[in-house]
Amino acid sequence: MATIPARLAKRAMTHTSLAHARVDVINLYRDFYRAAPEICDLYALDIPPSLVRTRFRQEFERNKHITDLKVIDVLILKGRQEYQEIMNTWKMRAQLLGFIMAPIERQGQHPKGFLDAFYTGKDELAVAPMSP
Repeated sequence: MATIPARLAKRAMTHTSLAHARVDVINLYRDFYRAAPEICDLYALDIPPSLVRTRFRQEFERNKHITDLKVIDVLILKGRQEYQEIMNTWKMRAQLLGFIMAPIERQGQHPKGFLDAFYTGKDELAVAPMSP
């Protein structure tokens, strides 16, 4: 499919109530949800669309506690921008895979002791040098 920059562009809106913002958030979520199989095809991902959908769901769930309308407006704007970049294939495959696979790789990787922290390059217990 040819890249047409304006085909997915939507006008930025400022919402006056949480109900209107909720409708736009749900529409954005539905767009991402419906596009998961197409995203897997566009980027030749060897992961199932269900994993892509799960990752998008996690991102929406991460911000569900926000009630400030200005913050919600910015998040909707950034979400639409991400959607447009993904669907127009302006993102590279590695960027998309990094977004999708990052939470999976981080599960259960907390250092248990000094040596584990040392091996992973995390020296949180080190004493910071004093400035002169």
